[in-house]
Amino acid sequence: MGRMDGKVALITGAARGQGRAHALRLAQEGAEIIAVDVCAQLDSVPYDMATPDDLAETAKLVEDLDRRIVTREADVRNLGALQSAVQDGVAELGHLDVVCANAGIASFAPGWELSEESFQEMIDVNLTGVWKTLKATVPTMIEQNTGGSIVLTSSIAGLRAFPNLAHYTAAKHGVTGLMRTFAVELAPYGIRVNSVHPTTVSTDMIHNEPIYELFLGVQGATYEDAKVGMTTLNAMKVPWVEAIDISNAVLWLASDEARYVTGTTQIIDAGALQPFKIPHEA
Repeated sequence: MGRMDGKVALITGAARGQGRAHALRLAQEGAEIIAVDVCAQLDSVPYDMATPDDLAETAKLVEDLDRRIVTREADVRNLGALQSAVQDGVAELGHLDVVCANAGIASFAPGWELSEESFQEMIDVNLTGVWKTLKATVPTMIEQNTGGSIVLTSSIAGLRAFPNLAHYTAAKHGVTGLMRTFAVELAPYGIRVNSVHPTTVSTDMIHNEPIYELFLGVQGATYEDAKVGMTTLNAMKVPWVEAIDISNAVLWLASDEARYVTGTTQIIDAGALQPFKIPHEA
């Protein structure tokens, strides 16, 4: 018996990174998956984004676990595309029990130097896209009258400020606000809503030269430079956590083990939010 037997989970940003990890972890515990990803490059994003091949690989990995999966290329900024993905997924898999609003992008610059396009694209994807994911899925969950669990991907930047991330920080704070409001609104329907707040996570969003350079403020910064620099962010001596660490939290929130947990900010940050940290020895 798996902890997610008989459940269907929709995950945005599922082609790779945290989204793929969530899909696989839930599938390992018995869930069937509706996997959504834009599978295209956005203009303001300085690293290579996921491709259709990445989404196909997610599907293969889920199917290798003997679970069914429905994949759709859809932009979370496009409500109609999300609604179609939900309709298609439910038509094939029967129902919808879990929603992981995970899709997101990253870019860096001082707040006053951000272009209007960069700021707007960040808000549209990382905040409005989360709301549109909720708008596309919640009516189905209410109509089913079987409760459910919604997990929104925020960040430690959704709980504190970070320099060079004004647009990202604003969006992730907004996600936290959405979570708290929807938790109250959906509680009468037995639908729980929580958010996860990771520190840096070892995914393609972090592991690329533009992000190393922007995060560290050093031209030509390398993986090894990032490993040292990002370790200073955390109280525990690690530069980042793994996607599976977030997926395990998502699994718990999605499972009946958390049946009365709603409106919470689940922090997976290796102590990054602690105000005073002991400096790490070299």
